Amino acid sequence: MPNSKTDHPLKVMFAGLFSLILAMGISRFSYTPLLPVMINETYLNDASGGWLATINYLGYMLGAIIAASISDLKLKDVLYRVGLIVAVLSTVGMGVTDNYIVWSIMRFIGGLSSAACLLVGTGLILNWMIRHGHKPELGIHFAGIGLGISLTAILSMMMLNKLDWAQQWYVYSAIAVVIAIPAWRWLPKPVNHHQTTTGGTLLDTPPEKSWMLILYVAYFCAGIGYVISATFLVAIVDHQPELAGKGSLVWLVTGIAAAPAAILWDRIARKVGELKALFWAYGINIVGIIIPVFSHSLSGVLLSGFFFGLTFVGIVSLLLTMVGKFYPTKPAKPMGKLTLSYGIAQVVAPAMAGMIAETTGNYSMPLIFASVVMGIGMVLIVILQIRKKH
Repeated sequence: MPNSKTDHPLKVMFAGLFSLILAMGISRFSYTPLLPVMINETYLNDASGGWLATINYLGYMLGAIIAASISDLKLKDVLYRVGLIVAVLSTVGMGVTDNYIVWSIMRFIGGLSSAACLLVGTGLILNWMIRHGHKPELGIHFAGIGLGISLTAILSMMMLNKLDWAQQWYVYSAIAVVIAIPAWRWLPKPVNHHQTTTGGTLLDTPPEKSWMLILYVAYFCAGIGYVISATFLVAIVDHQPELAGKGSLVWLVTGIAAAPAAILWDRIARKVGELKALFWAYGINIVGIIIPVFSHSLSGVLLSGFFFGLTFVGIVSLLLTMVGKFYPTKPAKPMGKLTLSYGIAQVVAPAMAGMIAETTGNYSMPLIFASVVMGIGMVLIVILQIRKKH
């Protein structure tokens, strides 16, 4: 058990929560409600906006490669803290100019910071929880993603028609500085030995390589489903004349649903198993993705945002935690490898979806494509259940 109030498990979890609000909510997801604003007020269009999202994910994928290649926990602690600083700087940098090259650089290093907090930070927290005899469930930690989305949505609605695109980035930047403080201070320094506080030894129990390969492909499918909605959800809503201005409301509903989602899916997985929980999460996610194709009503797109928020965080938390438990001595390393498959999807899909939307004038085809790919992911989850080795 922890030997000081500083190392209380809730405080450690909240360090992770704040890091994800910063790196995923502000550094990453503030771009979603700001994209239509930037399209209206700058020279950005659907295609060039999609490319900026792709560049963000290239940074994220490089971060995943780095996380997958490093075993030393103390070095990972340094990377986590550098990631917090970079998350703040990349947010500030988006507002200081309308130069596309600078924007590209800011989105790229913002992607690096997302990987530092989501992968490296999650791995450090999971290692600490297991080492100190706590359940390896990270629902509170992953709630930071949903809370970050909610925060960006609320701020977006408050700033709409009051501040221009650059001023909105500065507001996000100021909040980022405040959030970075507990994210930095509340995460304990790691130790490199494999002993638990009760005297036991942390042991890795990896599954078969072929089983893991199928898991990688299933996560790639989830990445396609996630990134198209995450990048364009607000723009999809605002693109419809009868729903103009309602995109931030849908984004808020997405965040509200996402905030408790990881905790909810932890409980479901505890009852039915992680793979069965993942199967249902993929299925509900498909429903959320496809609704805007058939319904242009406010209730329809709100339901879409709710289902999307409820599931994408659950899918990420279930898969990363499951893989991390296979490798408790170095959980961020397999998390990084798994995330490479997710990252490839995130690099390819936004630019492709943006160009298709620019050509067709709507987002129906990208959403249908994402739904089909998620369906393939459901089939792969069934195969993993049949071949279950853990």
